[in-house]
Amino acid sequence: MANKFKIGDVVMLKSGGPPMTISSSPGSTSDLYGCRWFKGATAAQGAYIEGVLQLYTAPDAATASKK
Repeated sequence: MANKFKIGDVVMLKSGGPPMTISSSPGSTSDLYGCRWFKGATAAQGAYIEGVLQLYTAPDAATASKK
């Protein structure tokens, strides 16, 4: 089965959190996507199964400015 995300895609956890960049995709030895993001100025990374990730959609600038 084809991977849903590709290296370089920006995703986020379905439960929320920061935008993350896919840095590695599932292969023959793992079913996890490697993700990288910044926590302030510090780089962070983690590995997640496909089911907990979704493509990141940036908030609409017009909508965000009304809040």
